[in-house]
Amino acid sequence: MMTAPSWLTVTPGTAPLLVSIPHTGIDLAGLDNRLVSPWLGRRDCDWWIDKLYDFAGDLGATVVHTAISRTVIDVNRDPSGASLYPGQATTGLCPTETFDGDPLYREGEEPGPSEIDERREKFFTPYHAALQAEIGRLRGLHEKIVIYDCHSIRSVLPRLFEGTLPVFNLGTNDGKSADPALQAMVGQIMAETSETFVVNGRFKGGWITRHFGQPQQGVHALQMELSNRGYMREPEGKGTPDNWPVPYDAEFAAPIRATLRKILESATSWARV
Repeated sequence: MMTAPSWLTVTPGTAPLLVSIPHTGIDLAGLDNRLVSPWLGRRDCDWWIDKLYDFAGDLGATVVHTAISRTVIDVNRDPSGASLYPGQATTGLCPTETFDGDPLYREGEEPGPSEIDERREKFFTPYHAALQAEIGRLRGLHEKIVIYDCHSIRSVLPRLFEGTLPVFNLGTNDGKSADPALQAMVGQIMAETSETFVVNGRFKGGWITRHFGQPQQGVHALQMELSNRGYMREPEGKGTPDNWPVPYDAEFAAPIRATLRKILESATSWARV
C-alpha cells in the first residue's frame, strides 16, 4: 500500500457516508512568488468548511480532504479542462484568475500545458484515487452509500451569478447523481429552515458529484454549496487582506451547523435502509 502524500488526509469510517472536502486547502505548493499575492491566491478558498463539518467523523463518515489550494489545481473540475458550465463564467482546472476575474499570476508566470499535466498527476489524481478507493471499500460494506461534497462561496459574485446566492445550494447534476428520494429528503430539511435554498440552481455539482454519482451502482452524490453568510459574518464586496477571511465563530455558525448535521444524519439513515 502506497503512503498517502502529506497534503492528503483520509479518515476512514464505516457508515455509508463519504464526505469530500476539496476546497479548504491553503497550501500554494511553492507558487507564492509567481502569484500577484499569496492572499489573492487563497481568497477563493472555501473558508472554514472543514471546521463547519468537523462532526462528520462522529457520525462514522469517511472524510477525504486536500490541503492543496484550488489555485494550484481544482480537484472538482473536469481533468480534461472542459468547462462544467458551458457558456457561463467559471474558473478552470488550474485557474489563472479569481472568481472576480482578477489575474492570479504575475505576467508570464501562468502555468503551461506541461505544468498543468504535472499538477494533475501530483495533486488531482491522488485525491480522486482516494475517493475511488473509499467508495469501493464502503460499497463492500453497504448496498448504497452517499457522497457528500462540501463547498462554500461568497454570497455576491456578479461575474458568476446574478443577485445574492441562496444560503443552501444543493446540486445533484439535475437529478442524475442521486436518487430522487434522497434529493427530496435533503430539500425538505432545507425548506424547514428560515434560510433561502435552491436545488440544482446555479451550482448543480462539480466533477466529483458528476463523475462519482452513479445511483444505479449504489453511489449517490450530493454537492452542498453554502453561501458564506450562512456561517460567517461575511463582509461586503471582494474582501481585503484586512477583513478576509473573517475568523471562524462557532457560536455564529451553530444554527447552520445543526442543519448540516441533520442532513448528514438523515442521508446516512436513508442509505442504511
